[in-house]
Parts: sequence; C-alpha cells; structure tokens
Amino acid sequence: MQRPPKKFVPHPFAYHQEIDVEIQSLTNLGSGVARVDGWVVFVPFSLPGETVRARVFRNDKNCSHADLVEVLKPSPERVEPGCPIFGDCGGCQYQHLSYDQQLAWKTRQVGELMKHMAGIEYPVNHCLSSEQVWNYRSKITPHFEKEKDGRIGPIGFLMNGRRSQLVDVPQCPIAMKEINAALPAIREDIRGNTHRYKRGATILLRATAEKVETNPKATAIEKVGDLTFQFLAGDFFQNNPFILPLFTGYVAKQAVAAGAKYLVDAYCGSGLFALTLAKHFEKVAGVEVSETSCEWARKNAKGNNITNAEFLTASAEAIFDVISFPAADSAVVIDPPRKGCTPEFLDQLIKFGPSRVVYVSCDPATQVRDLKQLSEGGYQLADVQPFDLFPHTRHLECVMTLVKV
Repeated sequence: MQRPPKKFVPHPFAYHQEIDVEIQSLTNLGSGVARVDGWVVFVPFSLPGETVRARVFRNDKNCSHADLVEVLKPSPERVEPGCPIFGDCGGCQYQHLSYDQQLAWKTRQVGELMKHMAGIEYPVNHCLSSEQVWNYRSKITPHFEKEKDGRIGPIGFLMNGRRSQLVDVPQCPIAMKEINAALPAIREDIRGNTHRYKRGATILLRATAEKVETNPKATAIEKVGDLTFQFLAGDFFQNNPFILPLFTGYVAKQAVAAGAKYLVDAYCGSGLFALTLAKHFEKVAGVEVSETSCEWARKNAKGNNITNAEFLTASAEAIFDVISFPAADSAVVIDPPRKGCTPEFLDQLIKFGPSRVVYVSCDPATQVRDLKQLSEGGYQLADVQPFDLFPHTRHLECVMTLVKV
C-alpha cells in the first residue's frame, strides 16, 4: 500500500482504504455525498442513488474525501461523458449526469444555500438554459508550465483535485467550434517555439467576429440581440453568448416589473446590462470604479445609438453619490465579481434605497451571504431565477430580485 502523506489523519479511515457507500446527494461543488455511520464522505463524479466503491485520501475534522474507484450500482441518470478526458480535467463536473438533472440539481442547490446560509426559505424557479449546451464557451485560457529538457509539457487546465498539475487538453467540447479549430495550430506553435517562454504562461483564445483572438489587448466584438458590444479580448464579458438574450431579457423584466423609470447599473463594466435594458427606462446610469470600462461602455452606447444612458466613474466608497435619480422611481442592477459585494457597498445601496434591486451573481454562495444583509436592510425577496450559463460544470448564474418594504 502507498505510504500516506505526512499530515494524513488516520481516522476514521486508513489511507487509501476502499469503502462501498451509497451516494445521497450532491454538493454545490459537484461531489457526491455519502454517509458511513453518520460520517460524511465526499466522492467526486458519483451521483445520487448510486452505490460506489471509493478510495479515501483525506480525513478532515468532520468529513472524509475519496476518489471514485468503481460504480457498483449506477444511477439511471448517468450518461456517457462528451469529453474523453472528463474526470481528469478539472474544468467540468457534471458531464456524466443527464442534462435535465443537471438543471434540477442546480435549482435545488440554490434553495439549499438560501436555507442553510441565510435562514431563508423561498421557492426557486427552475434553472433555465440556452439550447446550446456544447460548444458554447466563447473564451478559454489554457495554461502551460516552463519547458523541461527543451520540451513544453501539458497545455490545458488544472487536473481534477490538483492545485498545480495540468492535464493536456487538445480539444474542449464546451468551447466554441472556432476555438477548437484554432487550438491545434496554437499548441503546435507554442511547442515549436519554446525559446519564447522563459516561464509558464496562460494563452487567451477568444472567439470574436468569426475568428479567434489571442491578443488580450485586441478589440473583441459580441452581439447580444440587436446590440453590438466591443471590449478588450482579455477583459471580462459573459462567456456564453447563446444564452445572453434570454438572460438579459429576464433581468430587464425584473427591473421594470414595478414601473421604475430609472435604472442604475452599479457594476456596469462595458455596459452589458445598462445597454440591453436601456430601452425599458427613461434614463440609465452605469457606474464603475474603472474609467477604462466606462469608456468602453460609452463607445458601445454611441455605437448602438443609445442616447438615454450615461456612464460614470465613481469611487467604491461613494458609488451612489454620482446618482441623481429619485430612489423611489429607480431600480438597481448589480453584477459583482465572484467574491460578491462588500458590506460597505451594500450599506451604500441600502442607504440609497431603490424600489427594486436585481442582483445577478456567478456565485450563489456569496450572493446568499449578501442577501442576508439586504434582508436586514429592509429588502424582501420577490423572485429567484438560476441560469445555466455553464452546462456540464458546477457553475451557474443566479438572478435574485428584491423589493423595498
């Protein structure tokens, strides 16, 4: 038997002990959850209802972690993965689960986070998706390490469960077809020119205007409905263009539901929500801490002939000081980064007091954390809608609508 790591805790299971367990549920990280005499064991790539053989590699204070060895009794929802390196590559967690059940579990997980993190029980709408569930990503960023003995090793993504080891990814079935068509030549060029790279690097592949851009400083173009957006290829923009009309349309529907005349987009970036929602409001103000992002938003407004939207740069400490709209007639859309909002920002939002807040998040856990503060500040949930922008992965976007009470 392999010698255990130095810090391995040998209880309740020995290192690499194999155990047969029944999987009861899934975590929001995509792992199966089993219990052995009340003790929790996490097993990636297993599904609820399955009996599996698992090999323990770590015991924590209140749970153990194990690798999947064999599926002894498969779930009827288990399907053949669409990628030959699924399970080795850490990019996807759900390719072995039927797509209908992926949506069902993502819906359930949002409700469980609300209940357990914020003590809020509220009905969650069924997770929505675009029809395109393969070849949907418009951007990928493979990595590689410094050459060794004159050769560059794997060019791809982190291996499942590893913090530094990479798995080679010659093709990615969730990336757009244009990206997969360009990938072989880019990989060949890297391996044929090792002298360019004195250390490891990350490559950008952004599908834009029927080509693939690798320069992060180049201008990328994305169409959302009738609108055209420009932004730096290396900057953030939603990476599933196929669902964006449905996604932004839903945010618009929620923002205008109570008849607000004015809209504030408090994390406006290059203007995605401010500009797709502008036709529903008398005036729109996009606010950003980055002047560069505001400049792109202004260019996009001008390019799409939108005249009722302005974009303002404000400090994070006083983001609503530049807004002159009456709060009672205003809706606010917020789409913060994965870490969510700061308590200081939420205090500013509550003090501003808009009639409606539409909170868009790529991490429901931080969103639910912030929901608790908004609830304590006088806002009440009116709608919870998950969106599956990232099929076959554990990631989702969630739109929560709150009204001032």
